[in-house]
Amino acid sequence: MLHSNDTDRVLTAAECANLCQTLATFFLDKIDNIKQSILQKLQLLDNTIFNFCVPAHSGPLLDNIYPVSADEVHRILSNINSKSCPLDFIPTSLIKSCSSVFSELIAYLANLSFQEGCFPTMFKHAIVTPLVKKPGLDPNSPSSYRPISNLNNISKILERIFLSRLQPHITSSPNFNPLQSAYRKHHSTETALLNTLDHIYSSADRSQPTVLVALDLSAAFDTIDHNTLLSRLYSDFGITGAALSWIHSYLADRSQCVTVGHCKSTDKTVCSGVPQGSVLGPLLFTSYISPVGHLISSFGIAHQQYADDTQLFISVPPLSRTTPINQLEKCLSALHYFFCLNGLALNPDKSDAIWFTTPQRARSLHPATSVNVAGTTVPFSNTITTLGVTLDNHLTFNSHVSALSRSCNFHIRALRHIRKSLTDEMAQSVAVALVSSRLDYANSLLHGTSQSNILKLQRIQNHLAKLVTQNYHISSSATIHSLHWLPIKRRIEFKISVLTYKLLHSHTPTYLASTLHKSNPVRDLRSANQELLHQPFASTVIGSRAFHVAAPTIWNKIPLTIRQSSSLLSFRQQLKTHLFTTTD
Repeated sequence: MLHSNDTDRVLTAAECANLCQTLATFFLDKIDNIKQSILQKLQLLDNTIFNFCVPAHSGPLLDNIYPVSADEVHRILSNINSKSCPLDFIPTSLIKSCSSVFSELIAYLANLSFQEGCFPTMFKHAIVTPLVKKPGLDPNSPSSYRPISNLNNISKILERIFLSRLQPHITSSPNFNPLQSAYRKHHSTETALLNTLDHIYSSADRSQPTVLVALDLSAAFDTIDHNTLLSRLYSDFGITGAALSWIHSYLADRSQCVTVGHCKSTDKTVCSGVPQGSVLGPLLFTSYISPVGHLISSFGIAHQQYADDTQLFISVPPLSRTTPINQLEKCLSALHYFFCLNGLALNPDKSDAIWFTTPQRARSLHPATSVNVAGTTVPFSNTITTLGVTLDNHLTFNSHVSALSRSCNFHIRALRHIRKSLTDEMAQSVAVALVSSRLDYANSLLHGTSQSNILKLQRIQNHLAKLVTQNYHISSSATIHSLHWLPIKRRIEFKISVLTYKLLHSHTPTYLASTLHKSNPVRDLRSANQELLHQPFASTVIGSRAFHVAAPTIWNKIPLTIRQSSSLLSFRQQLKTHLFTTTD
């Protein structure tokens, strides 16, 4: 292992067997306890504030599933990886190597399954691998683990085929939350965060601070009520007939066991939730909580969702500091009731709240010190971590850059120990996977951050480059140039430019694409045919960091020949060459 820990030890067979049984019981008891707690809360909650219902589905119905062809299965097989699990009675590598044969067989099985509206019983068992939720948690505590289901490979292929028919129907429905960014093409944690910050920066440009509340749900995927889910799919999304029967069959009569090492627990019946690690589960979950978007919007509160992570935010005009907070708390109360009504547990102890404002505005602002979430007082923090990014109340990103630096340096030190055992090509691959990927994660959010933060990250990239090349006698810029790496500032510009290109051509996600507009000069100017974007005016420096301002500013500086690239691949290649040769 690249990272070792002297305190780690190999468990004995008896300890593994005991841990398996303990975790298998804990995972199910945890769900039972959550549901009991929810029932008790429902009896005490005030439902008078909850006056909300989702409009009934009015579009086309999804009844029968259109047939599967062997060619479609062949394409799926060519794209899946070769990993297998103990439930696979045919190794995935064998299925892929004989895909022409298995494509016909799997297509026949899928068509039979869809026609009958029945998911094969033999594929309803899962082997659960317990994974520690995050580093530093007590490995001896069952609550430190998250259950990840390993499923039969053919089962996941059937799910993938069904998903290709179900997903377009659900995501095109007006009842699906357009601000849900999880498990959707062209959507990501980065686009979700960009949208949230675009609102916050725009509010700051109007001298309005923003209050944000990030909500946490306990075991969200595992507490889904099957009957409620089926009812919602029928009423909100128009899924009926064999399609609904197939989903019902997929959810019913599932079982699981926990494995640790070579030990396995006894089988346990699963009566709720969708398997974490399944192909179909994420879409079923996002459909289940989709009404949350309608509910929040009914209170005039802005929000963003990524799976079960929900952020609510509202701008606060200087002369009305309490009314928006009161409205936010009413929304949170209604949201708490909705979650309980649907068997989901809002965890206020892990929810966070923060004020975003400029340092200048903060000196004259005397905001509320806390917000009520599910009956619990949640104090406003100076920083919160959401979707892997640390946001501070002044949006300097100092805390995020410091945390990122520590993480990158940790992996650089580990790589240094094994560098002599690696070829140059291997070292570069490991460096990109462990460090550069971290530097690139959501780096578009760093546009407009301080020069000191950029330099801090640039020093990390410099150290990494010298470690990879083992050449300490030339300048850092020359070393980075030899590896064909873009410097940190250029990587940020590259990310925003590529995202802008995608938005202009795919028009998704709509919440970002709708902020970009082609430039339409009033007079007949030479720039009229330059395919420029309209650059909105920002009256403050922090306002210029908003995506709808920054993206056109960066895009319009790119040469026309590059902006007119016919494909994303061509655009990326030409843009990288352009940025690589451009000096500040």
